[in-house]
Amino acid sequence: MKIFFLEKSIPFSSLDLNSDKIGGAEKILINISNELAKYKNFEIKVFNNVYERKLLSNVEWININNYDQQIEPDVLIAFSDVNLFRNYKSKKKFLWSHSVQNIEKFIRKKQLISYLKHKPLLILESDYHFKTRPFLTSFFGKKILKLAPDYEFIEESIDINFFPEKKCIFTTKSDRNLDILLNAWKKIYKSNNDAELYINPPFHLSEAQTKQNIFLRAKGDKKKLINDLKNSRIMLVPGHKGEVYCLAAEEARELCIPIVTLGHGSLNERVIHNKTGFIANDINEFIYFSLKLLNDDELYLRIRKNLFELRNIRNFSNVASDLLKIINIGS
Repeated sequence: MKIFFLEKSIPFSSLDLNSDKIGGAEKILINISNELAKYKNFEIKVFNNVYERKLLSNVEWININNYDQQIEPDVLIAFSDVNLFRNYKSKKKFLWSHSVQNIEKFIRKKQLISYLKHKPLLILESDYHFKTRPFLTSFFGKKILKLAPDYEFIEESIDINFFPEKKCIFTTKSDRNLDILLNAWKKIYKSNNDAELYINPPFHLSEAQTKQNIFLRAKGDKKKLINDLKNSRIMLVPGHKGEVYCLAAEEARELCIPIVTLGHGSLNERVIHNKTGFIANDINEFIYFSLKLLNDDELYLRIRKNLFELRNIRNFSNVASDLLKIINIGS
């Protein structure tokens, strides 16, 4: 079976999986293509902005401008942009979405005509993503394909009895309601002034914020991210309507880091309330649960042990298996 992927964001290949230059969508493409390439008699090719043609882990990475339109794969999967199908032929076409797209945005980004022409089945990443996808931009069908963290997070050793310092971490983008967290932090810090909050760059911290023990993480590769998470006591992530899965939260969960969230977007799917963290109903509960996990060692250890028992509940082998079921369903 020939399965080809189309993607056009930044130049990257699977050699960049551990780099900090790629985001969640790029990680997903690398992981799913590598996993599918393990199947016998599968031919996997990725056409994106990679500079040079490369064969890596049985996946061929090719610049999208070098796509031979005479080739007709069994399955063609476009990432994010239905216009990538152009005039390419395939028995089955799928559009893998990584964002919330209302009808206005779909039309503004000139997706509608290509969508009607190519009739792809949509691949969506969470129940929230599924529910928020309008019928008019998904009437050729839509399926949920839930994701997983990279194998490095799954395989990392965890000391269940480790009590980190009172460090809190936020590893998603600053436009994902970081402002809500920073406002909540004023009260968290006031009640516990030895607590620290680490957020992702780029972001400009005011003098007042630095005095509240808010720091910018030094960006680095995946190994550094794992180390930063392992040395954090809590992940604080309000969530955002644009978060259709939130791999950052899934990475923290896999490393047994309790999460406190407001549950916006798909975050209520990443946390089991009072078992793997807390889903607050409002900002006051968010502050309350954050302080409880910072100050109550018994509660922290109970949540951490629950997280440990749930490690490796899903990996990209499962994701690949589920994708193949979707491909068959989409015939």
